[in-house]
Amino acid sequence: MRSSTLFTRMNRHHRTTDNRDNRARAKAAKVIVKSSSAAPPSRSLVEYGAYINGVKIKSESVVDALALVRSHHEWQDGGAEAGRAFVWVGLHEPEAAEVEWLAQVFRLHPLAVEDAVKAHQRPKVERYGDSLFVVLKTLAFLDYDDQDAAGEIIGTGEIMAFVGPDFVVTVRHGEHCPLAEVRARLESKSELLDRGPAGVLHAIADHVVDRYLHVADLMQEELEEVEATVFASVSSRDIGRIYQLKREMIDMKRAVTPLVAPLSSLAQRRMIPSGMRDYFRDVVDHLARVCEQVELSNELCNSILQAALARSNALVNEDMRRISSWVAIMAVPTMIAGIYGMNFDHMPEARSPYGYPVVLTVMVVVCSLLYRHFRRNGWLGAKPRQS
Repeated sequence: MRSSTLFTRMNRHHRTTDNRDNRARAKAAKVIVKSSSAAPPSRSLVEYGAYINGVKIKSESVVDALALVRSHHEWQDGGAEAGRAFVWVGLHEPEAAEVEWLAQVFRLHPLAVEDAVKAHQRPKVERYGDSLFVVLKTLAFLDYDDQDAAGEIIGTGEIMAFVGPDFVVTVRHGEHCPLAEVRARLESKSELLDRGPAGVLHAIADHVVDRYLHVADLMQEELEEVEATVFASVSSRDIGRIYQLKREMIDMKRAVTPLVAPLSSLAQRRMIPSGMRDYFRDVVDHLARVCEQVELSNELCNSILQAALARSNALVNEDMRRISSWVAIMAVPTMIAGIYGMNFDHMPEARSPYGYPVVLTVMVVVCSLLYRHFRRNGWLGAKPRQS
């Protein structure tokens, strides 16, 4: 009798679980497809998966993954375990129709969807209902082979993240800063995935800011190399390189500085679990360090540029003095030759037998005295040191 009762209860349990799974799948399917122009992501879909209690669950489609997660939420009745189940969908430069399809599945706000499609957005954190829309600028220090025709050494891109109670949708623009490394690191440690969507957002932000630090360090090395070159010998090519670095520093400031306020506010939002706020504050501290380093590098770049221009002007002045010195020296024999080349009838010294050697001697003596004078004053070479 007891075994029969137990068997009946188990059957009821399985029927209840199946019913909840079916209801979750039905709810996930109802949101699709309201617009004929929307289409599931294919070309732009990098990876997706359902993560439940720190484990990735395989599923045939994004809809199935969402159904698994929401079935788990219903089974947990919104308890603490429910927050550990979520879907993560990663896209790379998607088409508008693909993002619209995901917007219908996850009920994303139209304004955020429009920003994600168009890209080229300012770093920000915006709240739409029970979800967040985060825009992060990505930076990468390019190798020589990857530099474009303009010679830019820093590549930029964007990562947009839609973060909800049970989903994370990342949209990446540009070839830099892929998220495969972040996903692999999270999947290798279940305790990181247990933090839920907020943990994924923290991992992405931390990864982006770490890239900022790496790029800032490489830019510092580049500036130090240019600084050594400038003080050794300066040319127009060096000044052009400094201007290029200055432009790259401005791009870095545009990417890094506007992110401080949004991330700081993110560390204080109630939508972020209290246990995760300390982690976001740590990212903000790293970002503040990047901002300081970028500001110092920018000031160093300004100093190098001013020093290069001053040294270039000094070299131009040296060249002008050298040219002027030789012009003055050559002016003496030119003037004397010009005087005696005139066809006057009465020039007594021209008929003297000593006239020619005297004129040559005067030319040599005056030119020698001028050369010695200019040489002593540093106009025709290094000025001798004073003992």
